[in-house]
Amino acid sequence: MARILAIDYGLKRTGIAITDEMQLIASGLTTIPSETVLVFLKDYFSKEKVEKVIIGEPKQMDGTPSESAVIIEKFILLFQKEFPQMLLDRVDERFTSKMAFQTMLDSGLKKNQRKNKALIDEIAATIMLQDYLHYKR
Repeated sequence: MARILAIDYGLKRTGIAITDEMQLIASGLTTIPSETVLVFLKDYFSKEKVEKVIIGEPKQMDGTPSESAVIIEKFILLFQKEFPQMLLDRVDERFTSKMAFQTMLDSGLKKNQRKNKALIDEIAATIMLQDYLHYKR
């Protein structure tokens, strides 16, 4: 089987998570500057077999698109132009950043380590992907 990759796209940083080849476990891969995402993915896809990419869909509490939805839609158009054959799925990413921060608290990270926004983005992508795997079954 091939992997599934999750993207938590943001204006400055993008968190990326990946499954194992059996698509059972999601793991954080990295956080990179958002302007480098397509270059990073091109390189990653050349080395690893990825069957699908999921991208977070930011929503308000009432289910309407959030302010950042426009930015993500632009990214998706660029992604689809660069990788037209790649399967793409959207997932609700509400609360993933809050859950990521709580995960950092629960794991005992020190206050200084919890300020690392890049780590929050990577954990958020991992939570998004693990939820996707859970509901896919």
